[in-house]
Amino acid sequence: MPRPPTVLITGTDTGVGKTWVACALAGALRRAGRAVAAVKPVETGYGDEAAPMEDGARLAGATGQREPTRALRRFRAPVAPALAAELEGGAIDLDDLAAEIESLTGHADLLLLEGTGGLLVPFGWDWTVVDLAQVFEATALVVASDRLDGINHTLLTLGALDFAGLRVAGVLLNTPPRPDATTGSNAAAIARLSGIDRVRSIPRVHDPNEASPWLAEVSGWL
Repeated sequence: MPRPPTVLITGTDTGVGKTWVACALAGALRRAGRAVAAVKPVETGYGDEAAPMEDGARLAGATGQREPTRALRRFRAPVAPALAAELEGGAIDLDDLAAEIESLTGHADLLLLEGTGGLLVPFGWDWTVVDLAQVFEATALVVASDRLDGINHTLLTLGALDFAGLRVAGVLLNTPPRPDATTGSNAAAIARLSGIDRVRSIPRVHDPNEASPWLAEVSGWL
């Protein structure tokens, strides 16, 4: 069975809204009739028992998929995946993780992969989610916060993606809980500086399903 097209949803940092965007996008695609699978390869900061608010569980709820229903690799310590795995006496193997993802997503016509933290957070001491994205020939969707330093963080992320040879579908800026003087102006600045036309701001709403009007355009990018 051919591998479905893959989108890496990556962030400029932790807490910028990657999971919210992934859930909103999965819901919009699903309502448009797409068979979407969403996978959180690695999640840290959770115990043995699955919690409803884990990123992996929220993704499964957004797509309605039977599996996976949580992140494929879960670690207790709320630190970078490479360190979290090491603290538990192990390591994350890139090839094994990629094979497991492929085995779980053959039914889908689009695969969403959600990263952990920022783009270059180490999954292993010699690899990041960039390497996983390269295995799947993924297109990247960058999520950032529409606030001070958003321009810098986004351009650094775009530069790393370009260096890795990964195509960028676009950039989404989430409105932060406390907007600042730059909120609302960063999208135009990033588009001007990067040469990427697909840079959009998304208003802050609690329920990802309420973001459908803004995500409909993004769905067409993929």
